[in-house]
Amino acid sequence: MRGAKKAATTAKKPGSMPRYQKWPHRPLQTTVIGSYPFPGWLEFASAHKEQFGEADIEELRSDAVIAAVHDQLAAGLDVITDGEQTRYDFNLSFYGRLEGLDARPASTRHFGPPAHDQRGKYEVTGRVRSQHGLGAVAEFKRLQKIAPPGPVLKASVPGPYTLSGRINPGGIYKDRWDVTEALIPIVREELIQLVECGCREITLDEPSMSCYAHREDPRRFVKIFAETIKPILGRCRLSTHLCFGNYKGRAVGPRRYEPLFPAFLDLPVDEMHLEMASREFAEIEKIREIADRRIDVAVGIVDVKSYYIESATDVADQIESGKRISSDDAGNLHLRFPHHRLIEDLAGLGMIGKVAPKSAGEHLWHRRKASANSVVELSVSSPI
Repeated sequence: MRGAKKAATTAKKPGSMPRYQKWPHRPLQTTVIGSYPFPGWLEFASAHKEQFGEADIEELRSDAVIAAVHDQLAAGLDVITDGEQTRYDFNLSFYGRLEGLDARPASTRHFGPPAHDQRGKYEVTGRVRSQHGLGAVAEFKRLQKIAPPGPVLKASVPGPYTLSGRINPGGIYKDRWDVTEALIPIVREELIQLVECGCREITLDEPSMSCYAHREDPRRFVKIFAETIKPILGRCRLSTHLCFGNYKGRAVGPRRYEPLFPAFLDLPVDEMHLEMASREFAEIEKIREIADRRIDVAVGIVDVKSYYIESATDVADQIESGKRISSDDAGNLHLRFPHHRLIEDLAGLGMIGKVAPKSAGEHLWHRRKASANSVVELSVSSPI
């Protein structure tokens, strides 16, 4: 995004970059990126919101987070989230909190399922801003009230470049880069408020950067990322999630990390999340390159794009593969489990949530199915 000059990035070189203190306990950590399957009753309530009062809706939100927290704790996760139970998808709800946009995104396809580039986009009607934040702070405060002592609590926030993808440039914004620039201070303020309310683990979710690094200057992405997180650098454990998209269970860009590096080694983060299981662990050697820069590597080892359920042996073997390839410092490899996404086909919608194993010999799988129309995109401006 932004003017790409080789030395323009504000990310500091390893050694000089302020780092938040590492996890003090086990060398292999388990977590999710953020989102988690919705209970069936929450899906129903979201579709019939007019039948519920304000107190009912708040109760629904809390109960959904309680369910997500319970499952993560039962699986033995070290770092948990609220499951993003009050969002629509990991990012779509945020547009309803932005001013300067037409609230009715229109798809260019009226019949049949839209492709990723045919999804509805918001039109610019004025200066893009947000007077009341993006809502992630309220989500985290709810999680603080519900979660018991013990696990680390994490918040995930979509980054400005990813958020810019559903906004058609117009008016004072000539292109996607301009829209991204307008979103940086909005996302930055949300991150600041998260840290100030006690959040010590934050993921800035930027899958669009990894999806489009093959055609854009990755150094420009690094500069945007660094500008967004600058005020919280060193104040929390910061990670970024770099996948290749999962719209209707399909990738958005070429599923290769090669175009991102070496530029992304300058990202000012404590940890990078890499999509591995769904790619048959292609480019697994990248984790050594990243870990050697003293950046922890979070390896996705459960494939949510497949109906195959990995056995405990499968999971253990995949962990061992990562450990063999990572650097000798065992603290430089952390294990994460990827987004729980909607896996859709024309026959209906299947929601698969695979929860992390408690150990190599013990695991918990959480599967849900819902019958739904897979070709209708729901309104995103008014989530539960």
